[in-house]
Amino acid sequence: MIRPVSFRMNEQTAVNNYYQKVLAGLDAENVQQAALQEFDAFVDKLKAAGVEVIVLNDTEDTDTPDAIFPNNWLSFHENATVGLYPMFAENRRLERRHDLFDTLEGQGFVIEQVMDYTSAEEEALFLEGTGSLLLDREHRKAYCALSPRADEALFIEFCEDFEFTPVPFVSNQTVDGQRLPIYHTNVMMCLAETFAVICLDSIDDKKERNNVIRHLKESGKEILSITEAQVNCFAGNMLQVMGADDQRILVMSTAAYNSLTSAQIAKIEKHCVILHSSLDTIEACGGGSARCMMAEVFLPKK
Repeated sequence: MIRPVSFRMNEQTAVNNYYQKVLAGLDAENVQQAALQEFDAFVDKLKAAGVEVIVLNDTEDTDTPDAIFPNNWLSFHENATVGLYPMFAENRRLERRHDLFDTLEGQGFVIEQVMDYTSAEEEALFLEGTGSLLLDREHRKAYCALSPRADEALFIEFCEDFEFTPVPFVSNQTVDGQRLPIYHTNVMMCLAETFAVICLDSIDDKKERNNVIRHLKESGKEILSITEAQVNCFAGNMLQVMGADDQRILVMSTAAYNSLTSAQIAKIEKHCVILHSSLDTIEACGGGSARCMMAEVFLPKK
């Protein structure tokens, strides 16, 4: 997780992230301070639950308002491989930093190779890490909502390189009466070990929707369907992590939790416990939530 030093609404991402908002009455310093308080409280809750958290500070010498969302520019894999990804916004490309790898190796993690897709930026093709890619690592399936930030050819290339079965589709949201692509898959879908949280209504094409359902059921996942209104509260932006004594925890924001019905909460709690933390400022200005803030480390250890 990356602790922010210059968090604000990123004007370069707002062109196709329709969840971002300008908070009236808050200047840049107040936005950064509120985001920092939310970040620190979130990390404290994760650690208290026994989740291993590695925190690095964002660098002060670059303009990186979205550095708090590291899962978009890199991914870590069980075969000691790191993925580096092409980013839509030019100022987000500045988030890529190799000192992070040194930190992980210093803690005993093994990195043997880097799969670097960033040259695709020269052709204006993008695939934004585990924002675009939802990876079922056990069943080797990758789900991807295609959008200006998730190119299909790059997605297929990733799947070939990492040996995943591709499950592409288009996921839309209603913006000013128009159906427009949701910018990241992990906003409308969460893959946990034994279940999936997904806004099926956002997949307008019936064949694509049925294909996603088929793959989820084939993998033995219980499907918990959420509404577009719940997606707007970031109820799709959740992540399952491991806590103390291998306890399974579904992490989300308080806004996401409050949007769920009692029946949905009960369904989730059959599989794992819920941890939520208030991320109101980060969600409003950044257009991302709890899942976006965590880059899971699957690398092997020495």
